[in-house]
Amino acid sequence: MTVFIDGPRLPPARGGKPDSLVILLHGYGSNGADLISLAPYWAKALPGTAFASPNAIEPVPQAPGGFQWFPIVDLDPRSMEQGARHAAQSVDRFIDRELEKYGLDESRLALVGFSQGTMMSLYVGLRRERQVAAILGFSGVLVAGQRLKEEMRSKPPILLVHGDRDPMIPITAMFDSADALCAAGHAAQWHVSYGVPHSIGPDGLELGGDFLATTLKIRGITRAG
Repeated sequence: MTVFIDGPRLPPARGGKPDSLVILLHGYGSNGADLISLAPYWAKALPGTAFASPNAIEPVPQAPGGFQWFPIVDLDPRSMEQGARHAAQSVDRFIDRELEKYGLDESRLALVGFSQGTMMSLYVGLRRERQVAAILGFSGVLVAGQRLKEEMRSKPPILLVHGDRDPMIPITAMFDSADALCAAGHAAQWHVSYGVPHSIGPDGLELGGDFLATTLKIRGITRAG
């Protein structure tokens, strides 16, 4: 069943109709209000961009105000794949609705994720038929990488950023994700944030903003070859 999701938004800094859209997907136990806080840091470089940050599909038990895209007991690949596949329906529906509202197509859309939100951004973004402009993933991991070659429908630019002191999702997950993307016939840029735990460091924030500003200038749609 597709769950309707929604959350906070930030209009373009210059006002008026947006020329691009960034959708931010938060991590486990967080919410859209948390991740939308990244938008002001990038608004100057993306003055025509609207930002949207939906809450995930279900609340986290015993975590007031916290949501999850799917339950996580550990980083079990099978359960993460099942959870991502289920939640992807709601994310896809949200993307379609937001693009239609602003009169934009996927070439003007970037997906940004943190932790579990990175899992969702990669899962959804690589399986949409029409290619998004970019996927920016912080402190996450590629889910269902072994199926990606057969399921991938487009190849958007990807930047992965991870702290080398992350105790929740070890930095090796970033390298494993990059390897899995390569094995599927795609690739990713990556960056190590030294001394950064399970969070976004100043360097990642700056690099992410530059990446979004660059990729959202690219128009056109490419299919996976």
